[in-house]
Amino acid sequence: MSRRCPNKYIIGLTGNIAVGKSLVLRMLRRLGADAIDADQVAHQTMMPDKPAWQAIVKTFGEDILDRDRQINRTNLGKIVFADPAALKQLESITHPLIHQAIDRLIRASTKNIIVIEAIKLLEGRLKDAVDAVWVVDAAPQTQLQRLIASRNLSQAQAQQRIRAQNSQADKIRQADVVIRNNGDPADALQQVQTHWTRIQKTLNQ
Repeated sequence: MSRRCPNKYIIGLTGNIAVGKSLVLRMLRRLGADAIDADQVAHQTMMPDKPAWQAIVKTFGEDILDRDRQINRTNLGKIVFADPAALKQLESITHPLIHQAIDRLIRASTKNIIVIEAIKLLEGRLKDAVDAVWVVDAAPQTQLQRLIASRNLSQAQAQQRIRAQNSQADKIRQADVVIRNNGDPADALQQVQTHWTRIQKTLNQ
């Protein structure tokens, strides 16, 4: 059970880009978990009427804006994924606001199992909010091919985004559960169901 919310069990779901975190998140949601996508929360914090918008535009300039004054995440990504210092600047603006929003969602949830999907789960305070760390893993070539296909990137652009992230091996070393996702959804689902059953038994004790 969660240390912060005694009647809830919180899974932190992570892994590097294009390993299949969203697939595992959908599986957990279908099994009955409440799902929080930290990337969606981040997107919401960057809307024009939200606190992060002004700080991001002030830091990175108005060239990152669309015609409707929304932050174009592709343009912003070209800046931050090419410069580690710029990425840290962005995270220093957004992470505190994201954590606050996620904490509100956890406390408001009516489900007893909650999953937070976050690519930077282990690099900040968010890891202290979870009871177990699940890492989704995939072979590097599978990861590269998925990223090219899903984001319409060149191979060089995809490789740049992969290199900009922290080590997948470091994430695996910190994992309580590792879900191998190399292309067979049925195999991934079987792994998820095994661990889901274990959690349910723990909650029912």
